[in-house]
Amino acid sequence: MIAPIEQEIVGLLKHGDKKALNLLYHHYADTLLGVISKVITDEDLAQDVLQESFIKVWKKAKSYDPSKAKLFTWLYRIAYNTAIDKVRSLSNKENKEVQIEVSNVYKITAEGLNQDVMDIKKHLKSLDPKYQIVLNALFFEGMTQQEASDELNIPLGTIKSRLKIGLRELKKIYDPE
Repeated sequence: MIAPIEQEIVGLLKHGDKKALNLLYHHYADTLLGVISKVITDEDLAQDVLQESFIKVWKKAKSYDPSKAKLFTWLYRIAYNTAIDKVRSLSNKENKEVQIEVSNVYKITAEGLNQDVMDIKKHLKSLDPKYQIVLNALFFEGMTQQEASDELNIPLGTIKSRLKIGLRELKKIYDPE
């Protein structure tokens, strides 16, 4: 037997009535925060995850099926999974931070430089200007092909073609055979 308040909340959710969120928060927020706090110990972060959970509940409201799970079970799963996702997301961000102290970027020696291409800018000037502009944007200004397309107001396909032709022309200079 479904409790009358659950029936009311489910009905309001199905019809997109925002009153459902107030009722959900009033009846379930403390319990769901307890669920989230078992996964996330930081109180502020747990509160954020609770809010994210309610947003997910609102967005998925029409997909809730009372024949598959009680309302609380459905809410519990959303809150718990949101908390787990947050922990994983934070863990991934920590693992991807750049470790400058172990970087060898600033330890390049003269032996690490290819002397054959030290004059690449000089040779680049010997190319047709339309190839120079594209190669300069991609290699010396660090743009992606899409960024170069947007910045130079040149279609992406043209950027790719000019890159290919420009590199082929440079190859003729460095490897004339």
